[in-house]
Amino acid sequence: MRYYRTTVDGRLHLVAFDDETGYDITSAKPAVTDFADLAHVADVAGSTVDDVARGLLDDADVVDVPADESVDVPVGADEVWAAGVTYEISEQAREAESGMPEMYLHVYDADRPEIFFKATPNRVVGPGEAVGIREDSDWNVPEPELGIVLHRGDIVGYTIGNDMSSRSIEGENPLYLPQAKVYDRCCSLGPCVVSAESVSDPHDLTMSMTISDGDEVRYEGETSTGEMVRTCEELVSYLTRHNAVPESAVLLTGTSLVPEEGFTLSPDDQVDITIEGIGRLTNPTTMV
Repeated sequence: MRYYRTTVDGRLHLVAFDDETGYDITSAKPAVTDFADLAHVADVAGSTVDDVARGLLDDADVVDVPADESVDVPVGADEVWAAGVTYEISEQAREAESGMPEMYLHVYDADRPEIFFKATPNRVVGPGEAVGIREDSDWNVPEPELGIVLHRGDIVGYTIGNDMSSRSIEGENPLYLPQAKVYDRCCSLGPCVVSAESVSDPHDLTMSMTISDGDEVRYEGETSTGEMVRTCEELVSYLTRHNAVPESAVLLTGTSLVPEEGFTLSPDDQVDITIEGIGRLTNPTTMV
């Protein structure tokens, strides 16, 4: 099932789609307004998210697909983390931008993956909201990524993430990674969460990205999560080792869609990221 968080009469509602029929879960259970609420109930009941949702469908209002402008961040994750250098092309691109390229090759081949903190809720935007371009950077790019939705460290769903990045800041010195990655509007998530049981293989999904400026396409590319050198389970295991992640969290899994060297985002560009079986995440850009 797919789960959207949408605004109805000024209040957040959780909407579930079973095949093509939409159900307003909040209309049946007002306390459930977020995918994280559903995951919490499923955990307590020892059930799956979809089974809990299906138990509410008979009492839920039937609704249409939410309009883009009404869709919010689909899960109120307390923390967003990210993995890096999980695709070969990402390793090559980060080698090219850095004065210390060998370190990225070592991470790509190492047993331990790169895991870094990405965003707090106030730094995350939803579909249709503007993602941020750092004003103090002259090389800014989006990074389309499969997002793993976690509840108490367990995989309960998948979403789409945009890991906005300053390649010039990170390239100047890898120790500047937090400044290159963590800033206002540095991350977008959406448009929905697809339950883990609805994704047969997260390592075999087509992913594409298009960047346009309103008049023309500035970049487009396509790849597969099958190109990832690590599994979702492996990345989660390293995130949660000796690390008390909050009840609800998202882990972005890295990207292999990297615009060519010299490309940088401009204000009012539009970034469209599509992942098979999840949907399309669209965000304009703005300077921050």
